[in-house]
Amino acid sequence: MGEPSTTFAAPKTQLLSILGLDFGLAVVLGGTVGVGILRLPGTVAAQLGSFWLIVAVWVGGGIYSLLGSFSVAELAAMLPQAGGFYVYGKRAFGEMVGFAVGWGDWLDNCAALAYAAFAAAEYLILLAPGLPASPRTIALALLIGFTAMHWFGLRISSVVQKFTSSATAITLLVLAVGCLLFRGSAPPAAAGQGITATTSGPSHLGLIPMLGVLVLSLRLVIVAYDGWYEAIYFTEEDRNPARNLPRALIGGVLLVLGLYLILNLAFMRALGVPALAGSKLPAADAAKIIFAAGSGKFVTALSLLTLLSLLNCLLLGTPRIIYAIGRDGLFTRRAAIVSAGGTPRAALLMSTATALLLVGLGTFEKIVAIAAVLYVAIYCMAYAAVFALRRKEPALPRPFRAWGYPWTTAIALGGSALFLVGAAASDPRNAVYAGVLLAISVPAYFWRRRSRAQSPATP
Repeated sequence: MGEPSTTFAAPKTQLLSILGLDFGLAVVLGGTVGVGILRLPGTVAAQLGSFWLIVAVWVGGGIYSLLGSFSVAELAAMLPQAGGFYVYGKRAFGEMVGFAVGWGDWLDNCAALAYAAFAAAEYLILLAPGLPASPRTIALALLIGFTAMHWFGLRISSVVQKFTSSATAITLLVLAVGCLLFRGSAPPAAAGQGITATTSGPSHLGLIPMLGVLVLSLRLVIVAYDGWYEAIYFTEEDRNPARNLPRALIGGVLLVLGLYLILNLAFMRALGVPALAGSKLPAADAAKIIFAAGSGKFVTALSLLTLLSLLNCLLLGTPRIIYAIGRDGLFTRRAAIVSAGGTPRAALLMSTATALLLVGLGTFEKIVAIAAVLYVAIYCMAYAAVFALRRKEPALPRPFRAWGYPWTTAIALGGSALFLVGAAASDPRNAVYAGVLLAISVPAYFWRRRSRAQSPATP
């Protein structure tokens, strides 16, 4: 009787294609709508002071994001692979640029994970002040808890994302409807102003200073829209990416634009423009007028909900960046191993471990500041990739073509380039740090490429 044969199944590296348009919209909302919309309307109102300018800036930020979504939708539908911006940079400009983009994008997301966990912990303590733990300890526990949930597979984590995104949007709409239906007295500073209130705003300034104020306000608003591209990290897991991804990106931006506009109108209706301009947390001030008792808990719970939705969204997307890099042999191939439930578990653990380290060291806020510069550079790369691939690979199937190309893509690219210059000029130290982070990726790329050439099958 011969020896029994022993066979070993190759590790599974294929993600599950089980997601649809509903998840795409949920992840766009979850990645975009955050605490910023609860705070920024007051800051923008203070700078502009005019009802129509405030509306124009929030609509303008949405339109700018919408133009960007046209171009990124073309890339996502054309290259339906996990990894997001890494995939587009690699295809358009080569492996080294793709690796640098992926490295920067992954580190940015790890820092955002740490930030979201720490901020959620602070809000949780406000809701339950008797918790016998520090914000750092709670942040670590949140990261570990969400990671444990994601360990069991994509189905449960995608359901959680759809639930948290829907709950956030519904809660914000409840606040907005309450403000719009408000029939009481506005705060003293805004008495009689209502929704048609205006102040002198920046109109008393000269043309150049006024433009500067408008640009600064627009930059703040665009930060509030950041995250609209989150669906690109899951194109490989979408059942029909050619159909669903453009709808998720463009439809998601339109939903966020509508939500942000309604909230700003609601805050101006309840508070009046002068009081809104003096508010550091307009959502809380509006809730005090509308709901009176329990308003503080309401806004704190809403803030916590948005952060938990963001945390879940980031833990879904971040591992897929390093998964794609590992699958291409530019990182350990263990990162590309996928569980039966569709989770790249090694990539998940690496991402969580990095976020845990940042929370423990307390350095994530610094990296978030650096990421603000780095992300604009990634935007520029993505829009430039649309032009590059149209020229290099005109015959490549494009299920979706950017509406208004080349003008919409050129406007998005030009705007991003201007914002990059502005970000570097206003924060030169962090701009240098961002350049250093990208520079580090170059020797790392050549080292990994040499290792891959010597032993291509070795993890």
